[in-house]
Amino acid sequence: MTLRVLLADDQALIRAAFRTLIDSCDDMEVVAEAADGEEALALTRTHRPDLALMDLGMPGTDGLAATTRICADPGLAATRVLIRTTSETGECVARALCAGASGFLGKDVGVDELLGALRTVAAGDALLSPSATRAVVTRFLATPGPDGHLAPPESIAALTARERDVLALVAEGKSNDEIAEALFGTPLTVRDDVRSTLTKLAARDRAQLVVIAYQSGLVRPAPPLC
Repeated sequence: MTLRVLLADDQALIRAAFRTLIDSCDDMEVVAEAADGEEALALTRTHRPDLALMDLGMPGTDGLAATTRICADPGLAATRVLIRTTSETGECVARALCAGASGFLGKDVGVDELLGALRTVAAGDALLSPSATRAVVTRFLATPGPDGHLAPPESIAALTARERDVLALVAEGKSNDEIAEALFGTPLTVRDDVRSTLTKLAARDRAQLVVIAYQSGLVRPAPPLC
């Protein structure tokens, strides 16, 4: 199956470069290009791409606003958003994740890392760039701003004890293989546990599981190092 991608960036040369790169891959293609967030939203509704590669700092309606509206639209539930930005602060990452983004990538990544990121997010996995420090990210996730809302603790009440353990390890950024090793299981059973957890929590992907885990209080940020 071909991965259908929408490009959202206010710089035409960047969009052209990404189109050439993505269209050169046998397993993906660019289906639309947007120069701002409003156009990105409209084109996403028209083309229903599998993934939107979204620049955060576009003029007018920016990438964060567009991401929020895309992810809030039930008709676009199948579209995942990968954010690109030069601002990799904890607050920026947390706001993007809370808006519904499935991944966050800095603009200094190489070709292989970018293509790998597209495939990772399209497969339903969360993605944070290495320079996005987990301690900072989780601090913002666990302490929302005045417009934020903590996920209620009862949101995870429907989970089994094992599913709660899996959710906590997902929130720590563990892969299925790492979770299987920690819980003395197999990657296959962990995959089933993750799918069940996604269904019970009505989460679109692992990135939303990270947000739910911290905002419900299941996982708490580590204290800062002295």
